[in-house]
Amino acid sequence: NMVMSFRVSDLQMLLGFVGRSKSGLKHELVTRALQLVQFDCSPEVFKKIKELYETRYAKKSSEVAQPQPQQHRSPEALSIHSSYDRGSTVARTSISTTNIDYPALYGKYLNGLGRLPPKVAKPEVRLVKLPFYTTLDELLKPTELVPQNNEKLQESPCIFALTPRQVELIRNSRELQPGVKSVQVVLRICYTDTSSPQEDQYPPNIAVKVNHSYCSVPGYYPSNKPGVEPKRPCRPINLTHLMYLSAATNRITVTWGNYGKSYSVGLYLVRQMTSAELLQRLKTIGIKHPELCKALVKEKLRLDPDSEIATTGVRVSLICPLVKMRLSVPCRAETCAHLQCFDAVFYLQMNEKKPTWMCPVCDKPAPYDQLIIDGLLSKILTECEDADEIEYLVDGSWCPIRAEKERSCSPQCPILVLGSSDVNGLLPTPNGNGENGKATADVVDLTLDSSSSEEEEEEDEEEDDDDEGPQPKRRCSYEKGLVSAC
Repeated sequence: NMVMSFRVSDLQMLLGFVGRSKSGLKHELVTRALQLVQFDCSPEVFKKIKELYETRYAKKSSEVAQPQPQQHRSPEALSIHSSYDRGSTVARTSISTTNIDYPALYGKYLNGLGRLPPKVAKPEVRLVKLPFYTTLDELLKPTELVPQNNEKLQESPCIFALTPRQVELIRNSRELQPGVKSVQVVLRICYTDTSSPQEDQYPPNIAVKVNHSYCSVPGYYPSNKPGVEPKRPCRPINLTHLMYLSAATNRITVTWGNYGKSYSVGLYLVRQMTSAELLQRLKTIGIKHPELCKALVKEKLRLDPDSEIATTGVRVSLICPLVKMRLSVPCRAETCAHLQCFDAVFYLQMNEKKPTWMCPVCDKPAPYDQLIIDGLLSKILTECEDADEIEYLVDGSWCPIRAEKERSCSPQCPILVLGSSDVNGLLPTPNGNGENGKATADVVDLTLDSSSSEEEEEEDEEEDDDDEGPQPKRRCSYEKGLVSAC
């Protein structure tokens, strides 16, 4: 309340005292000062605020120095920092949340907290960086959701307003798809755990209401395995399409199930990236030089004195294990121990739809900031277009591995080998079948005059006429041998 009553000159003096920027309109200065009080209020800052306030209201300084009993104090006399115990040595008045008229206070705290929550989580609570989201502004630091009663279903409201600059960023941003802007206000929720950066995690029975409409929350992935519970993809919740992009404040209400675990929420202004943009960034900063890749190959194949088996080479496929297609942008994580690569294009597209960031080769984490493009394999792909596999040798060189193809027949000089005992094959017959045979090897040149065979056929027909009844047709003598064409 003291800060809210300051003039522009008072706000500039306060912000200059702590080394913050003093430029901007009054509502921007108020926002900066309120954030200072809520999150970084040291005894020196509190003393400076009181000094400025007493200078402005000299007659009321005695009333501010001697607080009235709680039952006679109005909500207007409560300092905003009294709800946030950050371990400061300054004595703070303990208040009951039931005695505060929160709706009366909401409109005064731009980009600040009203009742969400009555206690700020430790500043060490951090969320992991998401490759597809670039943070532009932090509207609300990760703040703990504190239950207000013993009910299982809790509601935590928050009131905040966007600055004109933030509104312009949203309005002028491009559309990823109809109705979805690339610059967004997103809500992120995680466990209240200060040991390491936390991934997004939704509490049970979560529902998010923005102003007067409920915001859609990602549903569960169906599970086809019996006994396995379906999983829910926990990702930032886009609130932009339901917000007022004006001077009006926005009210966000988070409904959540209180079942013992502690959660923290944060609000961020972000720019959402596409897989194509991440690929272009990877091509710009993530290419590993071919000589460094070659040195890695030599290190992998270096003779181990403790090993009884010497490795002379290692095979690497040029086919992506994700889509079974030839690699276009070969990449892998720097933490992976294998030389096999996967295609960066399809890997980024798959993680854009369903982020897992797991290596498809070794099934270990392969986050975006650890991906590298193999410069040596990229060069090999351009030089070796007729093979799907290569082998790295101990000296860092490589050779293609091609599948052995059957020798093609020469159509200009066909030769039949009859009855060859050392040739295994099938003889084509008029009906397309073949049969094995064993006989002495004879070679018949099909280009010779076939008059002798025609005379034999005429003699056979005369014999058939003399016999009673139809006789089965005889097989030609050459049909009993094996055929090998060269």
